[in-house]
Amino acid sequence: MKILDHLEEWLITFLMGAATSIIFVAVVHRYASGLAIPGLQDWLISLNFSWAQELCIIMFVWMAKFGAAYGVRTGIHVGVDVLINRLSVRTRGKFIIFGLLAGAIFTGIIGVLGAHFVWENGAHYSLYKFLGLELGDLYEGPTTPDLEWPTWIVYSAIPLGSLLMCFRFLQVMVAFVRSGELPHHEHAHVEGIDETHPLPVDANPYAMDDELHPHDLHYERRHRDEGPPNGVERRHTGGQGGAR
Repeated sequence: MKILDHLEEWLITFLMGAATSIIFVAVVHRYASGLAIPGLQDWLISLNFSWAQELCIIMFVWMAKFGAAYGVRTGIHVGVDVLINRLSVRTRGKFIIFGLLAGAIFTGIIGVLGAHFVWENGAHYSLYKFLGLELGDLYEGPTTPDLEWPTWIVYSAIPLGSLLMCFRFLQVMVAFVRSGELPHHEHAHVEGIDETHPLPVDANPYAMDDELHPHDLHYERRHRDEGPPNGVERRHTGGQGGAR
């Protein structure tokens, strides 16, 4: 399972770096081709980069699908949880489990339906052709306009990304049932950079007490000794889990 711990980061990093490089080369090629330099201009015009835009669009689609799974694992998806955060600890826990389970079911259904679509859209044909099996009347499937790749390769991002997202929902739910904690993402923290000296500011704008994330079962314990930001009064409500 360790190979899955940073799968999204590896894939997104590769796709983002490759897409940036391709776009840069394509733009430089476009403008350099207009320079009237004997020999060089003819060589640049002979190069075909018409596929660059299509490939980058495909790469960004894959980044979006796997980025959604990364968001579930790290807890960076935004949600409006004004009511849930004011419920008692026990009731809040039930709602959080229900929400995570609903997310897993939804993404699981999308993943299964997406896999069926990809299989019928040409993956079935390509697999049988690769294995040298009888093709019969199997549907070959369409191809992309510029790269002329089978479109089922592009659409594979839907089942793969959705099923990984389903797995992340279940992973977070199991961890929550065991520990009562949800993944937390510190917006001000950059992974790989340790701040040895805190910034000389009166208030941390990234630590605002917002209503954009559900409070897990240890929220009050972690924030019991923390005072509100300067100039902000702490609000109190009647529920067991309502003190903020």
